[in-house]
Order: sequence, then structure tokens, then C-alpha cells
Amino acid sequence: MSTYLPTLKQLQYLVALHEHSHFGRAAESCFVSQSTLSAGLRELESLLGVTLVERSRRVVRFTPLGNAVVAKAHRLLREAEELSELVQSAGQPLAGELRMSVIPTIAPFLLPRILPRLRKERPQLKLFLREETSADAIESLHHGRADCVLLALPFATGDVEAAKICDDPLYVAFPKDDPRNPPDEVPPAMIDEGRLLLLEDGHCLKEHALAACNRPELRASATMIGTSLHTLVQMVDNGLGLTIVPKMALDAGILSGTEVVARPLKSKSASREIMLVWRKNSPRSDEFQMLAEELRAG
Repeated sequence: MSTYLPTLKQLQYLVALHEHSHFGRAAESCFVSQSTLSAGLRELESLLGVTLVERSRRVVRFTPLGNAVVAKAHRLLREAEELSELVQSAGQPLAGELRMSVIPTIAPFLLPRILPRLRKERPQLKLFLREETSADAIESLHHGRADCVLLALPFATGDVEAAKICDDPLYVAFPKDDPRNPPDEVPPAMIDEGRLLLLEDGHCLKEHALAACNRPELRASATMIGTSLHTLVQMVDNGLGLTIVPKMALDAGILSGTEVVARPLKSKSASREIMLVWRKNSPRSDEFQMLAEELRAG
């Protein structure tokens, strides 16, 4: 039985290389030189007596054993971070570093309203924000790159704890001169096939919109080309179709300067749940509950 135990730094190098598939980018993400990272990995392989990474000039390829070690390394690094968090949470709550991933259909609309107050009332909190799609944010959470995630449900999150922030109703946005301008609510049947503009794959709002409409033919005919809600609104303002936007974005003034009109989508599921989620059994669970309360107060 080997008496050699890998260091956390070596495991960080290994995980970074697996994530970036490039020695230079992996070293940059670890804030070390490429030679330092390479030397650390060679030492790891030498002391373990195995090959974890097959190297060539153009390709970085992990061996089957290397992939298994990376999976275990993720868990060990996450446990090490949680140990540090356990000590930190014993002191002043909502203090120190906290890494939060936020999806793009929430970040620009909710955070500007909340962050100034949070900075004022929680000056010891160092909040590092990362904007990611739902899938990438949840992966960051489970791999330890994020401590918590602010996103919209329904979405597959895995084994997490969660606190609800609010409900966010969905609206249909269309040109002001649309001949079928409804006075109150827009039933899904009124949405023309081929005119619905949606965000590109990877954004959960696309799935929320299609689920709320409950019209399978829309999935096949919808034009999914928008990279952001602001882009979609500008396309609607230019008469290229209609889209679905959350009330949060409307409250933040996303239609300002346009002639786009918005009406509530008439559907039982025309809403999304804004949630703060974190890893189950995290030692900072009480802190995340407090952060959720702060977000609700905003």
C-alpha cells in the first residue's frame, strides 16, 4: 500500500488540466506558470507510479485511470473547501469570500437592485459573481467552483438544498403595432408559429417559455437565435417576431426606449421560480439562508 498522499495543490492542477484540456490555460487558472503545473503533475504521476495524462504536442488526453482520479479529486477538493467553510462559518455570518453563479436572465435585472444595499449592510462579505447558463452553473456548484447558484426552476439541479426568492411571471412581448394586440392576457394559441423568438440552447428560460405554452409545434418552429433577452427585445422592436420575457426584466426597464408591448402569458405554468441553491449538507447552509433572505428583501 502506497504511503504517498497527493497534495491538494497537485489535485487542483490535475482538475484544472482536465477542465481546460490545455497546459497553458490550466496553469493560468491556477495562477502558476506552465512549468510549475507540469512539474507538479509529473511528480504526482511519479509518486503514484501511474500515468494519468497522455501528452502530445497538440492533444491532452486523460487515461481511464486519470479520469477516475479526477472524479475523486473533485470530491476531495470540495471536502477541503467545506472544511475551510466550516471554520469560517463559525465566525461572523455572511463574511469573507462567497462565490455565486447567476444565470444571465437574472443577473442584469435582480443584482443591480440588490448589490448596493448588500455591500453597505454586509461590508465584510466578498461576493464573487460568475454569470453562467443554468447547466454550467450547476456543474460549477457540484465541482466546487461555486458556493451557491441563483437560478430559475424548474431545472435539474441534482442533490442540493434550496431557498425560494420569488415567483417571476412570464410575459409575451410583441411590436406595438401588432394587429392582434390583446388587451389583457395572451393565450398560447395566439402565438404564431415561426414568429416566436427564443434564447439559444443552454438558457433555461427557453424551456420555461415552451413549457408554459404547452404547444409541441412551437418547439419545432420557434426561432432560437437570441444570445440575451436584450437582443431578443431589440429584434421584436424591429418587427422580427415576438418573444417571452420575465416580469423581473420588465421591472428593470428592459423595454425602455422601445415600442415593444408586453402582456401576461395566460397559462397555469406561466411563471418561473427564482431560487438560491447550494450543495446539500454544506456547513454554510445557515449563511445561504441568510443570503436568500437578503435577496428576498431586495
